[in-house]
This record gives sequence, C-alpha cells and structure tokens, in this order.
Amino acid sequence: MQTKSLYISSLEPAAGSLIVTMGIMELLKGRLGRVAFFRPVIVNVGEPDQDISFMLEHYALKMAYDDTYGYTVHEVESLIAENKYNEVLETLIEKFKTLENQYDFVLVEGLNQANFSNTLDFDINLSIAKNLSSPFISVLKGKNKSVKEVVDEIHIEAEAIRAAGCQHFATFVNRLGKAESEALQELAASVALQNSPIYFLPEVPELDTPTVAEIQKKLGCMRIYGEEKDLRRVVKQSKIAAMRLENFLEHIEEGDLIITPGDRSDVILGCLSAALSKNYPTISGMLLTGGLLPDKAINKLFLGFNDFSIPVLSVESDTYHTAVNVAQVPATITAQSIRKIALAMGLFSSNVNLKEIETMINAESSLSSITPVMFEYALFERARSDRKKIVLPESNDERILRATEILLRRNVADIILLGNPEEVLRKSASLGLDIGKATIIDPANSPLMDEFVRTFYEMRKSKGLSLDVARDSMMMTNYFATMMVYSGHADGMVSGAIHTTQETIRPALQIIKTKPGISIVSSLFFMCLETRVLVYGDCAVNQDPNAEELAQIAISSADTAKMFGIEPKIAMLSYSTGDSGKGEEVEKVRLATKIVKETRPDLLVEGPIQYDAAIDPTVAKTKLPNSQVAGEATIFIFPDLNTGNNTYKAVQRSSGAVAIGPVLQGLRKPVNDLSRGCLVPDIVNTVAITAIQAQTNDGVSN
Repeated sequence: MQTKSLYISSLEPAAGSLIVTMGIMELLKGRLGRVAFFRPVIVNVGEPDQDISFMLEHYALKMAYDDTYGYTVHEVESLIAENKYNEVLETLIEKFKTLENQYDFVLVEGLNQANFSNTLDFDINLSIAKNLSSPFISVLKGKNKSVKEVVDEIHIEAEAIRAAGCQHFATFVNRLGKAESEALQELAASVALQNSPIYFLPEVPELDTPTVAEIQKKLGCMRIYGEEKDLRRVVKQSKIAAMRLENFLEHIEEGDLIITPGDRSDVILGCLSAALSKNYPTISGMLLTGGLLPDKAINKLFLGFNDFSIPVLSVESDTYHTAVNVAQVPATITAQSIRKIALAMGLFSSNVNLKEIETMINAESSLSSITPVMFEYALFERARSDRKKIVLPESNDERILRATEILLRRNVADIILLGNPEEVLRKSASLGLDIGKATIIDPANSPLMDEFVRTFYEMRKSKGLSLDVARDSMMMTNYFATMMVYSGHADGMVSGAIHTTQETIRPALQIIKTKPGISIVSSLFFMCLETRVLVYGDCAVNQDPNAEELAQIAISSADTAKMFGIEPKIAMLSYSTGDSGKGEEVEKVRLATKIVKETRPDLLVEGPIQYDAAIDPTVAKTKLPNSQVAGEATIFIFPDLNTGNNTYKAVQRSSGAVAIGPVLQGLRKPVNDLSRGCLVPDIVNTVAITAIQAQTNDGVSN
C-alpha cells in the first residue's frame, strides 16, 4: 500500500522542522498533482500560523486556511483537562480523512512539544500520528550538542516512536556543527544507528539570522530609503554607532545593521561612504532611532544615488531599547524569503537521499497530469543529477546575479559569469547576494582570448572576416560566451536579458552551427497548464517557415519534448482539419506533415489540424475520429510566428498558464535566449533547461 501521508515533528523549538517540511513538500509537489498541508495544533487563532501561511503561499496550495489546522494549544489542553482527549482525536481524524480523500497526499507538521504545558505528560504528536496512521519523521536539534549526545537522542527518540506504536519513517538531525556533522556521517556509514533512515543537516548561520524586512516588521519601522527587494538582506549582527566616525568605521563587519540616532549625520555619511567603498565590508542596512529623520541635505544626497541598495529604516524608540528589540527578533522563513528558501532547499537536497525517501513513500503518481510545480521541480532535479557549466554573459544585470545565487544555492548548475570580477563581486555584495561559488571571467584579460580569436578567424576568413574584426567580435560577451560553449569550456549559454534574440542567436549560428539534417534554429515554449504541460513551437524565431522548415521545427520539437519526459504527439496546426480546407497556407502544412512522416516514421503526427481538434477529445471524435493524435496532442506546431506568438501569449495571459521559454533547438550545443522582460524565475528555469540539454548533448562533436 502506498504511503499517503507523513507526520513531521520535533520536541524542541528551533529544531528546523519547517526546513524538513519544505524539503519533503517540494519532493511531493514534484511528483503528485494535489498535496495538502495540515497542522493538528497551532498556537492560537489571533494571528495566522507562520508555517501554514508560508506553505499555502509558497507552494500555491489551493486550500482554505481553516482546513489546514485542527485546534489551538489552549483548546487541546482544556479538552484534555476535561478528559475529552478522544474528542480531540476524533475531530482531527475527521479533518485529516477529509483531506486524504480530496488530495493525493497529506503532509502533516506537528507543533513542537515545548509549546504545550508541562501538565501534558505524553508526546501529543506521536499520539496524533498513531491515530492518523501516518508514518512519523522526527526532527532533532543538534546545535551545541556532542556526537554522543546526538547519538543518545537518536536512540531515545527511536524507542519512543516504537513504543508509541508509530511507524518510524526517518530521523533528521538538524543544525549540527560542522565537525559533529562530519563525524556522524562517518558513524552512520559504518554503524546502523537505527532501522529507519537518518539524515544529518549542518548548521547554516544565515538561516538563523533575521532579514532587514523581519526587523522592520517586528519593530514597526518606517522605510525611508531603499526598495522592497533590498529588505531581503540578512542581518548577521547589529552595531550601535556611538564612537567617533573614524573609530567606528574600523569596527564595521559584513552584514552589520548599523543602529544610530537619526541626527548623527556624520555616521550616516560615513556608512554611505563605506557602502560605496571597496575597502570596507558591505553593511545590511541602517536603523535610525529616536524618530529623528536625516537632514534635508542628507536626504537629497540619498536621492542622488542611482545604484545604492542599502535600506535605511527609522524607528521611534531610543538607541538602547532599539538595540535590545533588534536582538530579540527571531529568524523566520516567509514566502518572500527568496534567498533563505533557496539556501534551505540547497542544504536539504545536498544532505538527503531523495531517491531513498521517494522509494519509501512509493508515491510515483500514475496520473497523467503534470502541474507547473511538478515540471519545474523535475527540471531542477534532472539538472542537479549531472551538473553542467552554464555561462551567463550578462553579469551587469541585477536579475542575472539574483538568479545566479538561487542556481548556486540549489545546486542546479555551475555558473560562469562574464565581466570584471571586482565589479561583479562588488555589485553582488551591494545587492546583498552571495555568488562566491560562481566563476567570473573577464574576456578582455582572459588567456582564452587569443585562442578564441584565432579559432573564430579560421572559421570565418573564407567569408571575408579579418583578424581585427575577429578580435572585436570576441570582445563582445555573447561571442566570447558562445566560443566557450563551442570549445568545451562551458556546456551551455543563456543570454537575452539585455541582448536581442538576434544578438544571442547570430554568434551561435556562426560558431556552433546547427545539428546534422537541421538547417534552421527554432524555438518552443513549455506551456504549463493546471494539470498538463504542452509544447508550442515556433513562437519566437522563424517568421514564416516553408514546408521543409516547418517539418524540421516539428521534428526538433518532438526530440526536445522527449528530452523532458513529454510523449510527442504532434499537431501541425492550420485553419482547417484534414481535407476540409484548401489554399496555399493549408497546403504548406499538409506538405510539412508529409515530410515529417517520411523523415521520422517513429513520430505520431497529424496535420493539417485545427487547435480545437488537436486538444479536445470531443471535437476530435467528430473531425478526425480515427486519428492517434487528435484530442491528445502534446506538441502544437504553428504555421507562422504571428500565429504562434499571439497564441502562446493569449493562453498564458487568459488561463494563468506558466510559459517556460523560449527554448532554442537545432543547435549542436545548447544556447538559449531570454526575453528582455524576463523575471528571475524565468532565468532560473532557462538555465535548468539549458543544463538538461547539455546533458543530452554530451558526446556530440563540434
């Protein structure tokens, strides 16, 4: 019988249960269509439960808040005092079973035992898990504990779970010191600590530190400078600026929140100067106290900066009480904590055997539906399985740097950035980003430059290219990046955030060239609808392909679809279906369909066919009742760019579909184009797709 639920809980506060819950939820959402989240007990109803709010928003769970919990702590303790614990269990079982019947899987997170009074003399989470017949995952807190103490806790917890009559699914020991984590990993490899799997997650200080946004919210601060995104900076420590400026500057450390009265213009100016100077660490922000705002001249100075992203807050309390209040702000993870989420999921995937958990759950979905979350999760997982080097030539774009941090933290790919290393690192630090694991190459000073110039010259000299022009071309980042892919120094390239499509594709056509049998580069979009993923091609590159080119687009799209686990059933779209229509455009599609069938008899293809007959089984029965594609098409080939581009945008905007792409195809090695209006998630997805294309292209010659 397949496991349909898991119960995650810890005895201690701040053990990191949410991180484990996030990791399991992400695994489930990548494989199942509908997953529910449930907390049997929450602290109170006066304000939303943080974990519930996070799970509902971040994972886009379509659940009513009231369906996600059973009782408050006070309600449970009062009923237990009245000897009505069975009533508690019956209500919880009823709510749980309702979710179990409505969803493919229910992930349960218990409230840690420390939230209940000492009069509760049993582990309520184990009791609830047993009555829900839900396998139990225990989360232990390893912070400041020795190896022996952790091992003892593992055994004690395992025995408690067994004694409670629960199925022990796994144990996670979180927030371990580095030395203790390594020692326990070695110990676990040589000695069976328990029958169920155990995973060790080292402490990551950034996950235990608040952001500027959390401090602003907790203290009720007013933001007087900086944008919303700047508030994501992590506050590693806070410092009161009470010294003279020349002395105080020597005490600044990376990630400091500087606390100072709002009338200390000297400190404010000094912090501004330090933030702009390469000789001082980057602070996380300034917090001005006493309700005092900077002088008009200082404010004018603020407004004159174009590339300054240090947030400045103001609070009414005095400096001493402000510092005390800041020290008491707890670190949390919200749906807006993009950097923390990426770091947490990178930590989880790096230290947990996901395949082992998946096998234990035995939750491979037999459903044919694929949600956008499932598709994106599959992209990351596939990319991580064989990490590739992807070069991003547009390091001067903030979105590229933010995407780079997420990609590195989630171990999706190894990233190469082109640009001046000092400038790139300085800009990333000013944005509060950590891209230390990225490789940064300055083309102008790279030892590869002369080699690339000679190679490009030899390639193009027959077409009149001079050595000087070859060198000028290689000074352009897109050309240099493309040559890196061609020569094997990178596995793929993603560009287009600030370059046009032609500026991205032209170097690829000149250097990498197309695959054998393919004369054109084309594109496709993965259209992620609510329950399935469709492929649209070509919606971004070729304006009016002829029949031969249209056939090549269809074949390339089928091969790309298979690469990403989509069974190709190709619909060659037209304004008529079958033999019902006549005209030049219909004949082009009819001929293209014939070419596909002759060239690739292994592919299922139908055309000409109208969109409704291709996607709707009811319409298909009427128009093409004997077709193997009609009503079940997964790949939609549009006859021209005008039709394709408008259709994909209409579907995207009117249905809420997630459009991933454009994905370029037909090249010998992967190069992909971004929209200049792309968002950070678009860049992350495109890099993951490029990495997967590179995995498939391994072994293909230049």
